[in-house]
Amino acid sequence: MGKVTGGMTISLDGFVNDRNGSVARLYPNFEALGETDWLQESIKTTGAVLMGRHAYDMGQGDFTGYEYQVPIFVLTHNVPEKAAKGENDNLSFTFVTDGLESAVKGAKAAAGDKNVVVVGGASTIQQCLNAGLLDELEIDIAPVLLNEGLRLFEHLQSEHIELERTVVKNSPLGTNMSFRVLKAVPSSTQ
Repeated sequence: MGKVTGGMTISLDGFVNDRNGSVARLYPNFEALGETDWLQESIKTTGAVLMGRHAYDMGQGDFTGYEYQVPIFVLTHNVPEKAAKGENDNLSFTFVTDGLESAVKGAKAAAGDKNVVVVGGASTIQQCLNAGLLDELEIDIAPVLLNEGLRLFEHLQSEHIELERTVVKNSPLGTNMSFRVLKAVPSSTQ
């Protein structure tokens, strides 16, 4: 069975977007990002994607040419009225309204022996960490300082989350760091 991995690009000071919600400074060249070895490896080893509704909405309903051509599970409270563009035999959307654990369970079943990748949505990654559902964390650190915005690790409920660094790679776009998530100790049991 594959792993559940989550990750995002953050600024050096820990933000996933700026004070206006823009990610432009974190992703100055999407074409170059798509050509990186680590993204190509991720695409090969991914069997399903989990994303939050905000990340889905950023695609504005059009996933034509989306890099992950796998089933996508969108964690949401409300199912959109219009179907997303770009669905095909490989890329499909399932909108999960009955909670994170159900979304992860469905994504794992769809992924089979491959990985489930949590793409985007700081809140979704935080929820996975809080629930102990994330096996690995991949952080791409962009060489920019945003000074304010949305922080990736702002709302963690576990007081003690242990990470074991497994990989550090440099690229022209920044630094990629991978961590194994060790068991978190929820604050209510300490």
